[in-house]
Amino acid sequence: MKINRSIEYGLIAAGYIAQHCKDGPVIAARISKEYNLPLEYLTRILHQLAKVNVLRSKKGPRGGFSLARPAEEITMLEIIETIDGPMMKHFSLAEQTSNAPFCLKMDDVCRKATQEMRTVYQKATLSTMLKENEVNYAG
Repeated sequence: MKINRSIEYGLIAAGYIAQHCKDGPVIAARISKEYNLPLEYLTRILHQLAKVNVLRSKKGPRGGFSLARPAEEITMLEIIETIDGPMMKHFSLAEQTSNAPFCLKMDDVCRKATQEMRTVYQKATLSTMLKENEVNYAG
C-alpha cells in the first residue's frame, strides 16, 4: 500500500488537532500555514474526517476543527480508510488466471499482508502518536 498525499495530509492534520485540542478548535489555515499544505485540499480532507465523526467542524469566528472523540479512540486505520477507502480489497489474481495454483498462493499472501498492515494501523491511536517516549505502538 502506498500512502498517498491525501492520507499524509489527513494524518498530519488529525495529529496536529489532537496535539492542540486543549486550545480549542483549530482552523484549517493554521495547519496549512504550519506545514505548507494547500488550504482548499486540506479543508476537503478535514470535512471528510468530520463526516465520519473523527473530527468535529464548527463554523463561525470561533470555529475550526476539533476531535469528535478522545484521541485514544481514533486510530490511524480509521483516518486512512476514511480518506482512501477500505484497505481490505478483493484480490483477483487467481480469478484472472482460472485459479492457477501460484496465483491462489499470491492472493493469500496479499490478503495476509493487508490484514497485518490493518492490524498495525488499528493499534496506532492518535494518543499513542502523541506520547513522546512511546516507540512500539504496533506491539
